[in-house]
Amino acid sequence: MVRRSPAGLPGLPARQAVIRPQFEPEQARAIARAFEAEQVDYLFIGKSAAVLLGFPAMTQDVDVFPARTAGNGARLVRALRTVGFDVTQDLEQAIVQGKDFVQIKTGPFDVDLVFAPDGIASFAEAKARSLNIEGFRVANLRDIIASKRASGREKDLLDLPLLERFREEYERLHAPPLRSAADIARQRTGKP
Repeated sequence: MVRRSPAGLPGLPARQAVIRPQFEPEQARAIARAFEAEQVDYLFIGKSAAVLLGFPAMTQDVDVFPARTAGNGARLVRALRTVGFDVTQDLEQAIVQGKDFVQIKTGPFDVDLVFAPDGIASFAEAKARSLNIEGFRVANLRDIIASKRASGREKDLLDLPLLERFREEYERLHAPPLRSAADIARQRTGKP
């Protein structure tokens, strides 16, 4: 954490501000490694997930959509402690119980745990549509966009036009290969 005195306006005293680091993919990598070691069931979500997919933006925190079970919550707490987060007893209880939204600012960077993201019916459904990109379990761009749209927050609504354009381009560049009817039939019958 860096403290600095922002330039004050004439006649107003300068105030102390806490400057938190911007999201960087290495933060997600540290979390992904710890989650993998503890077998945490999760997805990256939000703008940080979009950044992992190549979206050209900045954000303040790592957004994680964990599966809401007590066992997963306990594994999540162990993983966060491994990364360097100070998880208090109250914070641990909120995580294990799967509180809808848990904001964590007691570690090397900020993490938001979103157990119930707006616009997404269930973790299982989101996981079925998710992507695994370079070891990152990332929510599908359509789920990221649906969640931001459903939140109704002004800052999320402002991101939507750019996220939609990015999604269109991403899907164009990462479209599954086209298959003929004969290819599909061969796959179903198991014949070459």
